Amino acid sequence: MSDTDILIIDDEPKIIKFVEASLSLAGYNILTALTGNEAKMVISSSLPDLIILDLGLPDVDGFQILEELRSYSTVPIIILTARDNESDKVKGLELGADDYLTKPFGTQELKARIEAVLRRVRWSPQPSDMIEFQRYSLHVDFQRRRVTVNDEIVHLTPTEYDLLRVLIQNSGHVLTHGDLLSRVWGDEYRNDLAILRVNISRLRQKLEEDPRQPRYIVTVPGVGYTLPSD
Repeated sequence: MSDTDILIIDDEPKIIKFVEASLSLAGYNILTALTGNEAKMVISSSLPDLIILDLGLPDVDGFQILEELRSYSTVPIIILTARDNESDKVKGLELGADDYLTKPFGTQELKARIEAVLRRVRWSPQPSDMIEFQRYSLHVDFQRRRVTVNDEIVHLTPTEYDLLRVLIQNSGHVLTHGDLLSRVWGDEYRNDLAILRVNISRLRQKLEEDPRQPRYIVTVPGVGYTLPSD
């Protein structure tokens, strides 16, 4: 983990100090920013491996930073918010955040979320995995983690890619909400339907010709989702 750089963006020095101390002990290299503009300078000079972003910044709205980042980068992002508000969490996920934490949070919860996100980034093909997948205009090269639609590269976040990978590996089978949440995010997420639905929606927007009539990711009402075998 010594080569993993994590940027913490938060306007509360106590939060910065708490998170920095916890993650430094865990072996991560820590970068910090107290404002949105400071964060932009840090990111432009050295893009970190993961970003922890507080939505309530004093100068630039956290959602704006998230949206800007997603316009050119798939770096993993965990959002922090003191707003225990479902709509804020959903909006953050819709804009491309990989996960979220609501303040206050504990050290172990933070580390678990970081490790879960980084596992999705670092996943590598296994000998038993398929090499590539082709269906209609969708092509996935699992060896290179490369996704194309109509021969154009589609940029997926680590979470979106892992969700697509699990659906493809189980093509023709229905995966329940709980199954997908456990396989992609972890057992502790089994009841977090919001994070699943938002990522399914984002995948459809990126992959489907008509997201309202999906061919790749089909809803099985009240059960889960499936990627049809033909």
